[in-house]
Amino acid sequence: MAKKSKRARAKHRAREANRAQVRLSQEPEPLSAEAPSAIQASPKVQPSKVQDSDDRYQYVMPEVKRIGIIAGAIILVLVILSFVMG
Repeated sequence: MAKKSKRARAKHRAREANRAQVRLSQEPEPLSAEAPSAIQASPKVQPSKVQDSDDRYQYVMPEVKRIGIIAGAIILVLVILSFVMG
């Protein structure tokens, strides 16, 4: 059986981190004895659903490197052929 891709693992980590943030933001804060009873709670900020570009495009840089290596090899072959044939 093939192992999970890095992309799938990164998605899973991002989901787990997001769930942990939501759990932490939903836990009620304990009241101290000295705190007044008329405390106004600040509005809770919901985590955005948009993922970071690092998470979404983590496969792009290895692909760009691979394309650059192939393009460089082709250009090198063309230069060598121009000297040999010309």
